[in-house]
Amino acid sequence: MNAISPIPGAFPGAAPVPLIPESAPFTAEQRAWLNGFLAGLYGGAASPGGTAPTAEPEAEEDFPWHDPALPLDERLSMAAGKPQSRRLMAAMAQLDCGQCGYVCQTYAEAIASGAEGSLSLCVPGGKATQKALKALQAETPAAAAPAPALRPAGPEMVPVRMLAAHRLSGEGSAKDVRNVVLDLEGTGLRYEPGDSLGLLAPNDPALVRACLTALGATGEEPVPCPDGVARPVREAFLAHLAIARPLDSSFDLLAGSARDAKEAAMLRKLADGDDDAAPADADLLDLLEAFPSARPPLADLAASLPGLKPRLYSIASSPLAVPGRVELCVSVVRAERRGRVRQGVASSHLGFRALPDLAEGEGHAAPGDRERALAGTVPAYMQVSHFRLPDDPAIPVIMCGPGTGIAPFRAFLQHRAAQGIRGRTWLFFGDQKSATDYLFRPEIEGWLADGTLERLSLAWSRDPGTKKTYVQDRMRENAADLWRWFQDGARFYICGDAARMAKDVDTALREIAMREGRMDADAARDWIVALARQNRYQRDVY
Repeated sequence: MNAISPIPGAFPGAAPVPLIPESAPFTAEQRAWLNGFLAGLYGGAASPGGTAPTAEPEAEEDFPWHDPALPLDERLSMAAGKPQSRRLMAAMAQLDCGQCGYVCQTYAEAIASGAEGSLSLCVPGGKATQKALKALQAETPAAAAPAPALRPAGPEMVPVRMLAAHRLSGEGSAKDVRNVVLDLEGTGLRYEPGDSLGLLAPNDPALVRACLTALGATGEEPVPCPDGVARPVREAFLAHLAIARPLDSSFDLLAGSARDAKEAAMLRKLADGDDDAAPADADLLDLLEAFPSARPPLADLAASLPGLKPRLYSIASSPLAVPGRVELCVSVVRAERRGRVRQGVASSHLGFRALPDLAEGEGHAAPGDRERALAGTVPAYMQVSHFRLPDDPAIPVIMCGPGTGIAPFRAFLQHRAAQGIRGRTWLFFGDQKSATDYLFRPEIEGWLADGTLERLSLAWSRDPGTKKTYVQDRMRENAADLWRWFQDGARFYICGDAARMAKDVDTALREIAMREGRMDADAARDWIVALARQNRYQRDVY
């Protein structure tokens, strides 16, 4: 991952009971029996639970807008006339990806209750969601909001030792993907394939130094941290505050402190979600450099910044294959923008900052490097997931994970290989170039050869001399076989980018249901809802 949290793929609340369409190849008696069976099976079902904050099941309530394939304006129209929390929920990205620390329903309820003040936490929804939330909030008088509630405490974390961060992507790849290996011995952490590891990585020390210089600070000035403890601003910026992604409250504060009227006006536009005022991916240093007259008191600036949060990574290993260890598949974020190199907070720490010597080249931790590797520790916790292989190995498994989305499926296949389970597995994987971005290729081809993996569909979007091909294209090409697997009871798993890939795969599934199952659009949507409620359609998106 992928950075992400593994929230359930089923839609919260009760959706319409799926029905067998009249076009399906059944007699009237068979169709009536199946519809009765589905009504009994799904009528009172609630969404399966994860470890992120979730709402109590509301069997009577339907959330028709909780569908990532619907455009924002259509979702808002569906929620018109509903309570404020439901209208706010309709503005979310509808992916329950957990990046905001909530799921869509609980984030909306927290905003409506006053427990959450930031309207820009929905990463997949981006500026569109932020603008919609602000418009909806403006329609409701502030005095009508109930008293704020307390947010739940974060998970308890333990230090985990890093052992290696060797490169998976080949020379010439546009990406730097690492196989990060961590030692679990003595931590008390246990996991199963499908779980995620939460890691709290510090900010880039160079970014911290540059921010302090821009603020004219020594670094020793005390400022408040989210846990209520005052710390030197250098320590706060390094390990407690999210300086890489300021939120709307920081923009408002900077606007109020700006001595230059033009800068103040531009900052207010930025606070309102205007992308033309400043880059959408601006970090604190960008803002300090772009608006030199905006210098609020350090304590106020620190109070406006969000707390540094753990990043969730889908686990890419099985405890049966690597006992006492856990492995991740991490794409290191490094890009040059506006004259300087930007680094992903957690990915760059894991990829090369924590173990700079071991991470270069292959980066394997040799026995003689053991003591040096022990110095590279990071606070971590284990998040148990709903994302699970079926208990019955005879149930077909379809896995769709392009790029680093391969992580949990490597864990699944590694687990089955260790158990000696063969067949009824189908992997859809792809990336940019087959020569440089075929992650875990030797293992995948070995599993295909020995029967652990029954079918493999590969898609490459940048291979020379070929047209761009994505996993959803391979799904459409294999629509008839996929449909037969679903009729055999297959479970479908997807892992990867929430904002684009997950939506495209969801759309492809609907098209397959309409074409191969001869369903209309509404029936195809109900079919996917039914799959999710049966735990047969599971998402691990970020």
